[in-house]
Amino acid sequence: MSERTALVLGGTGMLKGCAEELLEQGWLVLLPSRRPDASLGQVARAAVRGRGHVPQQTRHRPLTVAADWARPAELAERVRVVLDRPADLLVAWVHQSYRDAVLRAVAPLLAPQAPVVEVHDSGAVDPVRGVPDPALPGHPTQQVVLGFVRHGGGTRWLSHEEASAGVLKAVHRALEGRAPSVHQVGEIDTWATRH
Repeated sequence: MSERTALVLGGTGMLKGCAEELLEQGWLVLLPSRRPDASLGQVARAAVRGRGHVPQQTRHRPLTVAADWARPAELAERVRVVLDRPADLLVAWVHQSYRDAVLRAVAPLLAPQAPVVEVHDSGAVDPVRGVPDPALPGHPTQQVVLGFVRHGGGTRWLSHEEASAGVLKAVHRALEGRAPSVHQVGEIDTWATRH
């Protein structure tokens, strides 16, 4: 079987554990980032400058490209140059203000029917309408809403590990071909989402 490719938007922060798990499972993982690691970014920057294909020896670690959510077409072009074939999976945690433009820009980089896992924070949940509709209706989409945890009489945001674990469950559902659904990790206070 050929190597599977995952495009993970937002995978250098709280979803780092998700990206690492995909790597351990043998995926080629591409991580657009505002601050790509210099050593990994050199591979992507060389490809972006047109110096060719990603070397095979780099495929055991993630590839990063410089990304700016405010420039979705540029982000998509940088990813396109690095990928040697369409991505088999998209995991995306993009701020709501950039979400639609960024996901539409990267959509042509996905294989037909490639599953999508969209991640939202509780601020993206409307108290009446709920979670936004999937941004890429042509792709089966699992959605994850990250909330908070009650702890010691108070509350705290999810840890990176808790967020990644919740997203990974949705990734596994997506890869198993399960019906699109919404997954909640932690608690969501819809009162906090009202303006």
